[in-house]
Amino acid sequence: MNLDFDVDPLFSWYVVLLAFSGIALLVIGAINVGGLKVGWRALNVLVGLGFTGYAYYLAFVFEGGTYAIFFKAFILPVLLIINAVKAAVTRSQAPAAPAAPPFQPNAQYPPQGGQYPQPNAQYPPQGGQYPQPNAQYPPQGGQYPPQGAPYQQPSPYQAAAPTAPAAPAAPYQPPAPPQG
Repeated sequence: MNLDFDVDPLFSWYVVLLAFSGIALLVIGAINVGGLKVGWRALNVLVGLGFTGYAYYLAFVFEGGTYAIFFKAFILPVLLIINAVKAAVTRSQAPAAPAAPPFQPNAQYPPQGGQYPQPNAQYPPQGGQYPQPNAQYPPQGGQYPPQGAPYQQPSPYQAAAPTAPAAPAAPYQPPAPPQG
């Protein structure tokens, strides 16, 4: 093992910080500590694997010689950890979603007029018929149809004269086979 705080404390602390940063990023990415999106989690895991792998290499495989210490490399783990904490705080402060109105299979949402039906409203209305769109209430003449009768909206147009019935179609006959 290459860690010796008495001989080379800078190298030893660099390896410890690499390992700590790498493990922290692996944990944040693997168990989704802050409710991060998949892309951020993958980035945390990749950077964490890189830092942890380099720390392992320096601590156990490296046999001396020259090496470079990049303290600027610790900016990325700090930013990723801050991003995870920020996502966790934002997620905990988000208001809960409002409750949906109770499901009513035959209700029109939103109904005409923009108001949702009252709780325990009866659907379909008494008589089993929904009113026709754009119907006049009360109908001309001031009387409602009897309960259970379908509503007939008076037409402002005069009914067209009936047309003559179409001639009956000839029954289907398969084509004759070719003569040959």
